[in-house]
Amino acid sequence: MTDAEGQVTGMQTRLCRPMTDAPARLVVINHGLPADASHRTNMEPGPCSGEAAQWFLHRGYIVAFPLRRGYGTTGGAWAEGHGPCDNADFFHAGIETARDIDAAVEGLTKLPFVRPDGVVVVGHSVGGWGTIAYDSMPHPKVSALIAMAPGHGGHHDLVPYNLCAPDRLIEAAGRYGATASTPMLWIYADNDTFFVPSLARAIDQSFTAGGGKVEFEQFGRYSNDGHNFFFEPGASDVWGPIVEQYLALQNASIP
Repeated sequence: MTDAEGQVTGMQTRLCRPMTDAPARLVVINHGLPADASHRTNMEPGPCSGEAAQWFLHRGYIVAFPLRRGYGTTGGAWAEGHGPCDNADFFHAGIETARDIDAAVEGLTKLPFVRPDGVVVVGHSVGGWGTIAYDSMPHPKVSALIAMAPGHGGHHDLVPYNLCAPDRLIEAAGRYGATASTPMLWIYADNDTFFVPSLARAIDQSFTAGGGKVEFEQFGRYSNDGHNFFFEPGASDVWGPIVEQYLALQNASIP
């Protein structure tokens, strides 16, 4: 991965493999952004034992958890900032996330035990926002794109329900939709303290008005804060059937 200064950064990535020697389809799961910026450098790749990884592993996928630039031991310059709220640039922030996602896809599909096509990209929160941005860019190796509670700028000043420049977030979604090429799946919970249902729907409407295609799913309250539902124990009972159906429609299921 090459950053804005031209320096090459290798992304620390945890790879979880199913019980097979045959080349398997890849799932790249992309993390969010801690509300407290000081926690970025302490982040670690997601665990193979976690809810999300196990759901895909049991279905025969290889699961990758890359740490993007500016996070954990990957280090380097953090590229995903949106700048001050009065001039927030969520569009380019998402593109930088998407560049790291693309680097992960390109690097991991060169491994001999990974299928070079039919990749599934999943992103949570800011990782989900980057997944939406990735749909607006060429992604020939990718068949399915799933955004879990996607957005950027939530918990501004560490305050729940306080969002930085929501109108700019909505506007950026429309720009992504103009060049998006793969139908996506977006899933939110009603009690998301980062991105409330009305905002989630507005982002969806802007993206689709721009030309993007989305299966939009909004389910009820989950745990104390539905923003993190994707990784909660037992939550795959809720999102699993929706994801499974979407993957089948995108021909991204394991044969």
